[in-house]
Amino acid sequence: MYEMAVWSFYFVRTRQNCLYAGITTDVSKRFSEHQSGKKGAKYLRAKGPLQLVYSVDIGSRSLASKVEYRVKRLTKIKKEQIVVEALSAKTLLALLKLESFAEED
Repeated sequence: MYEMAVWSFYFVRTRQNCLYAGITTDVSKRFSEHQSGKKGAKYLRAKGPLQLVYSVDIGSRSLASKVEYRVKRLTKIKKEQIVVEALSAKTLLALLKLESFAEED
């Protein structure tokens, strides 16, 4: 058997104080890619310095994609609340009304 990768959701803050939301299986590697500008998101190019301000393990890619989709539709105030309160995965899923999709431990 092989172990499934754990997907994480994260926020990166730009110099202009914007929050960029993304998902990945390796947050530190993905953040490095964003900083280098080579493999990172085009949106983040020339917007540095960048700060990784929030990350949380979600589980499956499917659930992480749902989280990303719903978070991107939140207001800036709600997104900042997630960062400031450093919400746990369980609390984030509840906020997004996705708790029924969470995998059983």
